[in-house]
Amino acid sequence: MTSSAPAGRARRRTAFAVVLCAGLTVALTACAGEDPDQGTNGVGKLTADQIDTKARAAAEAAEAVRLTGKLVSKGGTYTLDMQLSGEGGTGSVTSKQNTFELLRIGDELFLKADAGFWKDEKADDESDQAADKLEGMYVKVPEDDPTYRQLRGFTEKETLLDGMLALHGKINKGDRDTVGGVRTVQIMGGKGEGGALDVSLKGTPYPLRVARGGGGGTVTLRNWGESFRLEAPSEDDTVDYGGELPRSSG
Repeated sequence: MTSSAPAGRARRRTAFAVVLCAGLTVALTACAGEDPDQGTNGVGKLTADQIDTKARAAAEAAEAVRLTGKLVSKGGTYTLDMQLSGEGGTGSVTSKQNTFELLRIGDELFLKADAGFWKDEKADDESDQAADKLEGMYVKVPEDDPTYRQLRGFTEKETLLDGMLALHGKINKGDRDTVGGVRTVQIMGGKGEGGALDVSLKGTPYPLRVARGGGGGTVTLRNWGESFRLEAPSEDDTVDYGGELPRSSG
């Protein structure tokens, strides 16, 4: 009787040790499985400079993108909803006073707006009548017109992205987040005063959200690489003003 008790206790201690070890193994495995980069494209493990390089390269290589959000500059605040590609762009721009549509195919740039965009508060009745006729029509913007370069800039993928994706100051890594349901890692210029990019941790490391430094607005970028159709308006819907656009309040 006395010899079996120690043996029983020894077996129980051995069994307890096995269960304890198994539990610790599961716990340690679970902790190891909480890697924030598990199931991602691995970009989150890179340095901030490396992430910046990959994000900008991905944006440059993409054939198309859609931008939505606000840009704030010395010229004013603009709300954008633009689809851009290497061949041109289409979408809408809203300024403080007006909303207008832009369509560019190659070097041909078309502008469409309501009569209020074209009306000049100091204009006469004849000018008001001309503005009414322009409402809802595509006006071909002459390349020599002073506004051509400014308006075209809203339709140029390379021009917009080069300025928008540039971070100023030392580039640092920020927090993890999600944009449109996609996990991201953030990189920042300084502590964010030089701008911030949320870069996709899924698939190609595209920038998915841009917060420009100095309160320059926030823009979401999506539909990377998704082609869209650019089609010139019909002649019946187009007005060609020749050398210079009529004065507008836009």
